[in-house]
Amino acid sequence: RLTNLIAIFENPALDFSKNRAEGDDILGDAYEYLMRHFATESGKGKGYFYIPSEISLIISCTLKIKDAPTTNATTICDPICSCGSLLLKVASQAKAKITLYGQEKDTTNATLARMNMIMHDNPTAIIEQGHALSEPKFKDGNELLEFDYVVAGVPFSDKRWSNGVQIDNDPFGRFEPFGAPPAKQGDYAYLLHIIRSLKSTGRGACILPHGVLFRGNAEADIRRKLIRKGYIQGIIGLPANLFYGTGIPACIIVIDKNDAPIRKGIFMIDASTGFLKDGNKNRLRAMDIHKIVDVWTKQIEMPKFSRMVSFDEIEKNEFNLNLPRYIDSQQAEDLQDIEAHLKGGIPVADVDALQNYWKICPQLRQTLFNEISPNYVVLAVEKSAIKSAIYEHREFVTFIESMNAVFADWETSSMALSKSLEIGCHPRSVIETLSEDLLARYENKPLIDKYDVYQHMMDYWDATMQDDVYLISADGWKAETSRILEKNKDKGWTCDLIPKLLVIACYFEKEQQAINDLESDIENLAAQQTELEEEHGGEEGLFSELDKISKATVTARLKEIKGDREAKEEAEALNRWQSLYNQHADAKKSLKVAEVTLDAKVYEKYPTLNETEIKTLVVNDKWLATLEAAFHGEMNRISQALTQRIKQLAQRYETPVSLHVQNVVDLEAKVNQHLAKMGFSL
Repeated sequence: RLTNLIAIFENPALDFSKNRAEGDDILGDAYEYLMRHFATESGKGKGYFYIPSEISLIISCTLKIKDAPTTNATTICDPICSCGSLLLKVASQAKAKITLYGQEKDTTNATLARMNMIMHDNPTAIIEQGHALSEPKFKDGNELLEFDYVVAGVPFSDKRWSNGVQIDNDPFGRFEPFGAPPAKQGDYAYLLHIIRSLKSTGRGACILPHGVLFRGNAEADIRRKLIRKGYIQGIIGLPANLFYGTGIPACIIVIDKNDAPIRKGIFMIDASTGFLKDGNKNRLRAMDIHKIVDVWTKQIEMPKFSRMVSFDEIEKNEFNLNLPRYIDSQQAEDLQDIEAHLKGGIPVADVDALQNYWKICPQLRQTLFNEISPNYVVLAVEKSAIKSAIYEHREFVTFIESMNAVFADWETSSMALSKSLEIGCHPRSVIETLSEDLLARYENKPLIDKYDVYQHMMDYWDATMQDDVYLISADGWKAETSRILEKNKDKGWTCDLIPKLLVIACYFEKEQQAINDLESDIENLAAQQTELEEEHGGEEGLFSELDKISKATVTARLKEIKGDREAKEEAEALNRWQSLYNQHADAKKSLKVAEVTLDAKVYEKYPTLNETEIKTLVVNDKWLATLEAAFHGEMNRISQALTQRIKQLAQRYETPVSLHVQNVVDLEAKVNQHLAKMGFSL
């Protein structure tokens, strides 16, 4: 079987050694794809070995693996490596080859890890089989071998970690300085193994359940000693349900021994709310990853997201590291104002909460509200006019124009770069340049979140643009068509780089308009037929003699009543229906001929397109037009958020309780009057 498998890859079509998209590991990525889907479909307990690649990327950035010395002497180890995906992803971010070490207790997974290393061009990686805690394989004499970097995704709350481990007299000294972990809770056992496996200048990262941050007893003692030692550089809280083996939330604990003696606090990030629902799992988006990495790399303190917490503050909290104690990531509760409900008026506090808008549009606030007391205002415009009052206000128009100008500047820059792409260009470098430039241009811009704009860029890259750039990298600016075959039947043709609709819009606008007119005529004729059938249908209608209305039944009925003066009105209606039917049929035939003719013209147009025309169609009409639409959609979302909030506040407080009471009294009086007229009394 192995021989046959290897023979498959001897097929010249699968030889990617000369792949022009340099730096892309196609076979390795295909292997990772299969591993991920195996993890997805294997059910609980089988997918634990696969760590999502976005988590691996975050870990590589927290460890600053790109700054590793460009020498093979640099080492990285994953003592619970499973299939090796985390180890490979982290190592791949380094500028030069790093010596890889991995240990995995499961024989099958260890074999998968070895194959994974080979598939990802790391055949010299050392993968050993065995339990990291009871039989560590990487030793320097009687001591554990120490590494520059150690990463791991541990089995959460492993209850059998102590099997074969000498807890009270560990020969490798992993527990002595900090204390023994609980016999039925293995999270800290793995963390202490990682710390002991690091050099004095080493850095490590471990994925652990949130419980390690706040659980008490023995774990609290270990946590306190680790904090006082200064080993914990930071904590990154992740969303729940990211991993395939469990739905519980996890965190990344970053260890740094080098700066431990001078450390004064722990940098914390609560990224638990940033994710996308993907089937039955959650997934970090490109914007979530970039935000975490930016904040960590620059140590940015961001409200409700990140902050540096001093050891003094942690000590006051009894060395509890639970993130909500230090970062309130919850959205502020939308409070109801009792006095406003009683007397009417919109609370000024709710209007003040929209300060981000008033900073750039101070006069807009005066346009929208009138003060009725120091703490309450009322709408100065009708509810139906709120949107127009905002969108047409001079300050708001100026803001939108300034944001459009920012995008237009990026568009001009990206257009030049995109049109300069050549055979052999590196797609990953292309998207990095374009997206980072986009992020930089929206830095500190009001109201708009630069990561939201970035996500639009990355979504389109994943969906469409990436494939286009790979085509250009491989073949250049060529608009090649291909036939679509299904079961050996020709189903038409397509062009991957330039969709038909772009060519039609650019070169065959009149022909397409003629088709649109025909489609409109067909819809109109069909509507007239339906209207005629409904008008004369039913048991007493002119069409009542017909079992069903069709060309055949109408023709037969007309022959039957020919010359019958009493059936004159019926004959006129039937002739009208028949005329509409014939017009409808003729229009459909004309439409089919027009579509076939246009399709042939478009097909013949592709080979005549020169490189300049192709670049214009792809870059201007396809890429940038789509991204511009997404950007304007983002601006509309920001605008609508203000409109909807003001409408919500206006509706909430527009009817005070006193008016509600009076309405009830009036309605009760009316009901009593009606009852009295009917002879009833209360």
